[in-house]
Amino acid sequence: METLATYQQFESLDIRVGTIIHAQNFEKAHKPAYQLKIDFGDFGIKNSSAQITALYRIEDLIGRKIIAIINFPPKQIANFISECLVLGALNEKGVVLLAVDDAAENGDKIA
Repeated sequence: METLATYQQFESLDIRVGTIIHAQNFEKAHKPAYQLKIDFGDFGIKNSSAQITALYRIEDLIGRKIIAIINFPPKQIANFISECLVLGALNEKGVVLLAVDDAAENGDKIA
């Protein structure tokens, strides 16, 4: 197990439900990745670079609900600003996106 985190540290993360509305190959990334546009409802549309190419095709991502941390500082990756961190489980096949039930709406907080 990694270092134990406090509940206060968990509460400091703003983790929200979003829907991918656009995806394209990120040609300038050092590792295979997609550039995503994600709709977080009242929290706006945010960009993210996601290394999820091993298990997901672009056409399968559009309309998919995801979970992301939206309060990390923006990070420049090549010529792209990533504004949120899409969450997934990492295994030998790649990153498996975390998902929520259809009843969850864009912008809903993960608690």
